[in-house]
This record gives sequence, structure tokens and C-alpha cells, in this order.
Amino acid sequence: MHQPAQRDRSDQQRAKRLSRVLVCAAAVPVMLIAAGCSSDSGSSDGASKETAGPGATTSADATAAPTVQAAAYKKLPEPCAVLSKKTLTDLVPKGAKSGKEGTSSDTASRGSCSWTSLDNKGVKGSQFRWLNVSLLRFDSSQTQGEGDKLAASYYAKQVQAAQAVTGAKNSKSEPVAGAGDEATAVRYDLKKKEGAFKQQTVVARVENVVVTIDYNGAGLAGDKAPSADTLTKAAEKAVKEAVAAVSSANGAGGGAGSGSGSGGAGSTPSKSPSKSPAKSASPSASRSAAKSDAKAPAATASSSASSAADKS
Repeated sequence: MHQPAQRDRSDQQRAKRLSRVLVCAAAVPVMLIAAGCSSDSGSSDGASKETAGPGATTSADATAAPTVQAAAYKKLPEPCAVLSKKTLTDLVPKGAKSGKEGTSSDTASRGSCSWTSLDNKGVKGSQFRWLNVSLLRFDSSQTQGEGDKLAASYYAKQVQAAQAVTGAKNSKSEPVAGAGDEATAVRYDLKKKEGAFKQQTVVARVENVVVTIDYNGAGLAGDKAPSADTLTKAAEKAVKEAVAAVSSANGAGGGAGSGSGSGGAGSTPSKSPSKSPAKSASPSASRSAAKSDAKAPAATASSSASSAADKS
């Protein structure tokens, strides 16, 4: 009588256990699916971040690209017109009207002019003078940098070149005040077959332009050599006039005295009139011409002196 009742209770217990197993079994896939979705979501977010990261950095870098300040001076004056008639008469008394402009494929970036003077005193000998003015302008460039810094670099090289002339004796260098942003005068004696030459090279920089004055003198055919001090003062006067002419050609007054000068005299140099980025420039062409300009004066002066000696 009790056996059917016991079997019913056993069947009910087995049914409950089976129900619990089925519920647990159904819950496992749900958990796995949830975990899988969570994992995929994280991976997708990471990939999205990785994809967005480099692009965002590149865009920021492009936006932060530095601009180069435009060069202050855009042109050069006529090289044979940078010195006054009075100055030319003082420096080359017999050749004030003999100015010969050098060849230039880009007159806005470089130019030069030279004068030769021979004061023939007959049996007493002759006084020879040779003067050369060289102008070199540097543009700003995104790849090369700002024009005034390029000019400063070339200025330093010009001074060093003048201080390292082969065969020079009694060499002396000194800063020149009131000639642009920086200026240096280098003088020395140079013995040649035509006579003893007194050479003066004055290099000045105003903004992005470098002005070089080469001036020498000699007593030929027995005449005495000129005073180095007198020639140096004349050359310094010439470089100040040339610097002022460069500034004036670009609409800036008082260029000769506005710079600080390498000697520390003078007021603060004027800043570039334009602050806009440079659109185009070709400093490499200027530097290429500069190398030939640096060598030209010595060869020309020697040739002129030789010709003068033959005439005397």
C-alpha cells in the first residue's frame, strides 16, 4: 500500500533535479554569449581608438607646422648708385665716373659695382685706388630658414674670409658702429709685383642684406704707400652709405645708423616690416653667387693694378 506513494515522491524529486540541470545548462550559453559580446565590443573600441589615433596626431602636426617670417627687404638699390658723388671723389678721385656694374642674373638678390682710379704724377709715380661694392640679399625659406639668419651666417663667413687672405701682413679687425645690424672692418698689407697694397674689406649686415666694401690703394712707380688709417675711414664711410641706400630702397629710413652694430653702438635695429610667412624664396641661388662674389674683388684689383702699373 505504501509503495505507490513512495514511487510518486521519488518521481517528483527526480523531476525537480532535472529541471534544475536544464536551467543551469541554459544559463551557461547565455553567459558565454554575453562574455563574447563584451570581448568583441572592447576589441572594436580599441581598434577604433587605434584607427583614430594616428590620424588625429597627423592632423595636429600639420596644423602646428611652424611658419617662417618673411624677409624684411625685398629688393636692392642700383649698386653703382649707392655712393654719393662726394664719397666717390674722395675714394677714387680719378675714377668717380668710371663705375662698372657687375653681371647679375637676379638684380633683386645680388649686384656689384667697381671703380678704378689712377692719379699719375709723372716721374714722381702714381697713386692707385680700387673700390668695389657688393650687395647680396637673402630671402626667407620654409626649408632654409629666415632671411636675416641666412644673411648673418654669410656675413660671418665673409669676415672670416677677409681675415684669412694668403700673404696678408699686419692684419687687423675691428667692429664698425652705425652700419646696420653688425659690421666689421678688416685691413692688411699685401705685397704684389706692382707695389705694396693697403687692403680694406668692410662687411656689414642690415636685416637680410649683406654689404661688402673692398677698397685698396698703392703707391706705384716710386710713390709712397697711402695711409691705412685714412683708407679704412674712407671704406667705413662708404659702407654706411651703402647700408643706408639698401634701407632707403626698401622704404626704411636711417638704415646706416639704426642697427646696433657689432661694436655695441647705436640703437636697437629695426624689425622686419612684414610679419607674414614667406611664400617663396631661393637662398641657394644667393649662396652660389656669394661664393663667386667673394673671390672676384681680389682678382679684379690685381688686374687693375697691373694695368695701372703698365700705364705709369
